[in-house]
Amino acid sequence: MIQKNSVGLAQKVRLHALSMIRNAKSSHIGSNFSIADILSVLYGKILNIDPKQPKKEDRDRFLLSKGHATAILYAVLAECGFFPVNELKTFYQAGSLFLGHTNCKVCGIEFSTGSLGHALSVAAGIALAAQWRKKAFRTFVLLSDGECDEGSNWEAILFAAHHRLSSLTAIVDYNKIQSLDTIANTLALEPFRDKWEAFGWEVLECDGHNHKQLEQCLKLGFKNKHCPHVLIAHTVKGKGVSFMENTVLWHYRSPQGEEYEAAKDELGYA
Repeated sequence: MIQKNSVGLAQKVRLHALSMIRNAKSSHIGSNFSIADILSVLYGKILNIDPKQPKKEDRDRFLLSKGHATAILYAVLAECGFFPVNELKTFYQAGSLFLGHTNCKVCGIEFSTGSLGHALSVAAGIALAAQWRKKAFRTFVLLSDGECDEGSNWEAILFAAHHRLSSLTAIVDYNKIQSLDTIANTLALEPFRDKWEAFGWEVLECDGHNHKQLEQCLKLGFKNKHCPHVLIAHTVKGKGVSFMENTVLWHYRSPQGEEYEAAKDELGYA
């Protein structure tokens, strides 16, 4: 298991993602920043993984369903030793493995994602196979809140509860903003917790930027051993840079020029 200071890791990967997205002139910086703390706790404190044995059979599995936020996942994997950090410079470049959506050809990536609404179904299949084979590893999948508009997710939620997939944990990045507007204005999810509970899942909620709360929930928070689990992580889109926080603008906008320098300074790097 990798043991890292998750707070320091989150700061490093936010800076990596900022530079990667700036250099590529790509987008989704707000979506990347909202999950930086979740990924840092998962990889620094929770997942049973080994960068020296990335395919070991008993490893925990992690799938990033919101594959458009892949820059931050690549950055976490690099900082955890799955490949050299300098390879991040090739993000979004012609011929690079580091595609703008999660690519399973990159060491440490379990499943290619980008089309929303797919990864939870795959994660449920992985967890069911583990149950049949009596394997002890856990399967985690990180969803966006906007992605919970997709009917395919709710089919997977039904399926996982029906099969009592207790080794499956979903995490929802509940930043309450999707591509063009707020969740509430696009397709309201509330009462969100009640929906998951009605579908047979054990539900916890936490501040998705509080590392202590995230670790406590993911390590010891879930008590029911006969159903799947979901952590609704309340987050801020663009977290870490004041002018990016809680705004739709930074779903697609690329940080350039003075905006890039200002964001870099706010992240603690002069």
